[in-house]
Amino acid sequence: MRETRPALAETLSRIGSLIGEGRSRDDVLDVEQLSNESGVPRDVVRMLLDGEEPPAEDITDRIVRRIVHLRETRLRPDGTRHSYDEIAASYGASRASLSNLVNSRRKTPSPQTPSPQMPSRQALSRQGLSEQVPSEQVLSEQVLSEQVPSQQTGERRPARSGGPLASTQAGIETFFFGQPNGWLSAEPQTSLDNALQSVLHGLEREAADPMARLRGTHGLRELAARAPQLAEEELQLVTDWIDTILQRRNAQRVRGSGSDSSHTEGH
Repeated sequence: MRETRPALAETLSRIGSLIGEGRSRDDVLDVEQLSNESGVPRDVVRMLLDGEEPPAEDITDRIVRRIVHLRETRLRPDGTRHSYDEIAASYGASRASLSNLVNSRRKTPSPQTPSPQMPSRQALSRQGLSEQVPSEQVLSEQVLSEQVPSQQTGERRPARSGGPLASTQAGIETFFFGQPNGWLSAEPQTSLDNALQSVLHGLEREAADPMARLRGTHGLRELAARAPQLAEEELQLVTDWIDTILQRRNAQRVRGSGSDSSHTEGH
């Protein structure tokens, strides 16, 4: 599996090479849509697109924030949010357990500061006990046991038994995506890279078919917008070029259909 940061950089580099003249990255990358698809906040999406490192985020805070994000962006057919009742019931939990998790984490300061129930590592260090106590990251990794991407590589670890938050994550991902897929806990780089794949594949299809961009609504609008900048002779050349390509394609279709008919009659 590709490492998280090089994977994102490679995807962005490939997209940049496929955009072509006359368009900028902003023309093909919609920050709002990428944020909705990835669960990464818009400002962090912009940072990642600019090659910057995202701010540190506790993994449990990330999961809870994305649970809220899913409810706000993956709506019922009637446009309303899924209730905590139906989400929790889908994996055998209670509404209270899910809503309490979300509300407690949204009201609690970031775990980057020491928890009232847990002495800080600085305090333990003064007592000579810091090496005996696992860090918050280790504790989080012990709780998040199913389909959690590695913080270093984005690789999803094999499931380990136990962990109430792990079963919650798996249940919610199954509710929204059909199966556990690590979406709630994936690093921002991994999440954005996954969301960018549809953009990359679309650009690759355009590169393989020179007419694809022209057939698209955006391409036609762009061509129409540039038409006033062309002299009459230049505009006629563009029109003739398009007509020539379309005639060639029509001729190829006719030859292809004729070949198919002859093959059928031979049988």
